Amino acid sequence: MSDRGYRRPRPLSPLREHLRDTFWFAPAMGFVCVFVLWLAASAADEEIVALLQREEAYEELGSLISFVQDAKTIVTTISSAMMTFIGVVFSISLVAVQMAGGQLTPRVVRIFVRSRISKITLTVFLATFLFSLLVLTSYESEADPRLVVSVPLLQSMLTLVLVGLSLLLFVVYVSATLRLMQVGPVVDRIARESFRVLGRMPRGPGGPERLGPESGRVVHEGRAGVLRDVHTARLVRAARRQDVVLRLIPRIGDFVVPGTPVLAVHGGAAPPRSRMRYTVSVGVERTLHQDLAFGLRQLSDIALRALSTSVNDPTTAVQCLDRIVQILAAVVHLPLGTVHHRDRSGRVRLVQEGPGWDGLVDLAFEEIRWCVAGSPQVSRRLLAGLDDLLLLAPEERKQPLVRHRALLVQTVERAVPVAADRQFALLPDRQGIG
Repeated sequence: MSDRGYRRPRPLSPLREHLRDTFWFAPAMGFVCVFVLWLAASAADEEIVALLQREEAYEELGSLISFVQDAKTIVTTISSAMMTFIGVVFSISLVAVQMAGGQLTPRVVRIFVRSRISKITLTVFLATFLFSLLVLTSYESEADPRLVVSVPLLQSMLTLVLVGLSLLLFVVYVSATLRLMQVGPVVDRIARESFRVLGRMPRGPGGPERLGPESGRVVHEGRAGVLRDVHTARLVRAARRQDVVLRLIPRIGDFVVPGTPVLAVHGGAAPPRSRMRYTVSVGVERTLHQDLAFGLRQLSDIALRALSTSVNDPTTAVQCLDRIVQILAAVVHLPLGTVHHRDRSGRVRLVQEGPGWDGLVDLAFEEIRWCVAGSPQVSRRLLAGLDDLLLLAPEERKQPLVRHRALLVQTVERAVPVAADRQFALLPDRQGIG
């Protein structure tokens, strides 16, 4: 893959993506912000009381105390009801996510985990609950305007604002959760995330680089798991300081175990272990941060489940094929395979093996093709997709498409005994049966 037009990765990009895969970071930051907001509001309320006392506006201050005491009932109700509301809302949401995972694929759960609206909603709900508790601690039993220290006027108003924001987010959150249970929005989300990965990939024509003999290897010392991503900027920096070239041995998405070589060193000694910390991320499942093939894997899984005898939903498979063809059409002219990451001076410092065109085509169509014999809707859509890609593909990339088309025709001819049915099943149609 190209080196021309290469955009150096942002150093914090892997950390940001890993935090998006967690559900605790946003609420934790929300707690911190709420505590800071409460301190600021409390200080402002104390300043308001002090100002009124200096002006000897005791009548106005007494009115504020009366108003705040009435608002205390509302704040108390909010604090007692908010946690129950949170439990009910998210219990129902987890049931909805479980249903979506069973209907489509368990991989769609990560969409819920990474959803910004889900995290924002939970954060605001919990923030409202915590803020209301903090506000209750600011109420005083003293009713004399001359002796009172703090009247939580601003705090009470902010509590009401947070309640209103919670109700608004609740409506948005329910809408987003319902969309998660629909096939169209889910496959569209997977496709859009795949295009984001594609947008971060280096582009342009590039020739092979001579790496020289291998002079060492770096083995994986962490836990066993899937290679989720690599910290490209840190690896390039470590290789530049050591004046070597590093080559990533496993591909993104491969399963690695302790002792497995993950980096080959060319041109000198391996960088010190201190410089190699946090350069390789291993987790329990794949992510789309740097893994273009994972998008096609998810779409293929959804289509296969839809074509199973227990589900028998060919229309869902057709929707998945729509997005599969869309992704392949976007990469059909792009250079794929080996990626060369360069340092500031333009020298190659990191070589990374990526998915090739043949591999992406096989991942997209091979398993689905095995399951289409009894579904003319899917076979017609698959043929139409292959024909569209053949029109777009350059000559050197047509061979795997031609092979899958021929194998699909053979599969249908063997499985469908009636000639008229075979002819119908092998008629290309972008809607399947439109």
